[in-house]
Amino acid sequence: MSRTIGVEGLSCEHCERTVEEALADVDGVTAARADHETDTATVEGDAETAALVDAVAAAGYDGSAPAVERTA
Repeated sequence: MSRTIGVEGLSCEHCERTVEEALADVDGVTAARADHETDTATVEGDAETAALVDAVAAAGYDGSAPAVERTA
């Protein structure tokens, strides 16, 4: 499953990498891609949305739910 969450505070590619690494550490995440131009992160896998938002917050950014869920 693919889902997209909002991420406030992304301003550069370094920010993207920081969020991607934090999301990749969440159990159930198989891939993560952050985009500072759209202030979003797209995550593949079956991780809970709350865990994704918590990981973004732990990385120093504001994550927002609800997630937009898509099937690939």
